[in-house]
Amino acid sequence: SARVSSGPWLSLSFESSKMSRYIPPNNFGPVEENLYRCGQPTEVNFPFLEQLGLRKIIYLAADDPSPAFQSFVEDQGIEFIHLGKLGNKNIWGPISEELVLAGLDVLLDPENYPLAVMCNLGRHRTGTLIGCLRKLQRWNLTSILSEYRRYAGSKVRLENEQFIELFDTDLVSIPESRPRFLLT
Repeated sequence: SARVSSGPWLSLSFESSKMSRYIPPNNFGPVEENLYRCGQPTEVNFPFLEQLGLRKIIYLAADDPSPAFQSFVEDQGIEFIHLGKLGNKNIWGPISEELVLAGLDVLLDPENYPLAVMCNLGRHRTGTLIGCLRKLQRWNLTSILSEYRRYAGSKVRLENEQFIELFDTDLVSIPESRPRFLLT
């Protein structure tokens, strides 16, 4: 039996013979305890996702997910929240404030966890939403943008960085019952 651990956020145990079947989606990473980010998974990633015991998925891509992914979500009983249809439908355009606020509303409800945030590649829309969450957590801008760039790689979009920098956290309604990782 092997144990894979990525800090306090992700710890999975596998039988040695099955380990090769657990492949995370592109740009997968833990954000906080029981909160993950990634690109749209393919069939090879489903066994890995199954181990996370996800309750909900926030899907930020404007287009529909693949039929295989839709079937996986239904089979697992995961609530699929397709926010990508809100705001700007242009996949190359900037994320909308409406989409970020709707996404944060879901992220701030501890009843939604374990939860994954994803878009097509897990770079821009996902990175922008997570960046705005980091602003709510009072991270400094340098650290927020460093995390965004780590997942965006060479495809950094300056308009997303600017959106994060200028995002007004006063627009967010902080619920009384919120995840432990959110400071008051």
